Amino acid sequence: VQLVESGGGLVRPGGSLTLSCAASGLRFDEYCIGWFRQAPGKAREGVSCLCTIDKYTYYSDSITGRFTLSNDNAKNTVYLRMDSLKPEDTAVYYCAASRGTSWYFENSVDSGVDYWGKGSLVTVSS
Repeated sequence: VQLVESGGGLVRPGGSLTLSCAASGLRFDEYCIGWFRQAPGKAREGVSCLCTIDKYTYYSDSITGRFTLSNDNAKNTVYLRMDSLKPEDTAVYYCAASRGTSWYFENSVDSGVDYWGKGSLVTVSS
């Protein structure tokens, strides 16, 4: 199984960025796929995930209304569109896949995640 991320970078406050995560080696409809993030000196936080089997999407309170998760089933890819970015969104964003449940994302329990990407750095700074 591989989760390959792309799209991180430097953006000014108020700007936008889109992260992509291409999944291979797993059945898309058996997993909840999304992102955790880890800011400097902080624990890893579950941000958002999509469970295609029941079309459930989770967003943490810190990003609700600003970030949008979408997917392309034909490409086994999920996208995290990040708008109105703030300096506190600065973090390494990790694509993650959890089989059959969004619980680990919703409770920021990274030990239960089945697969991880390598991480993409997002820096929000003027």
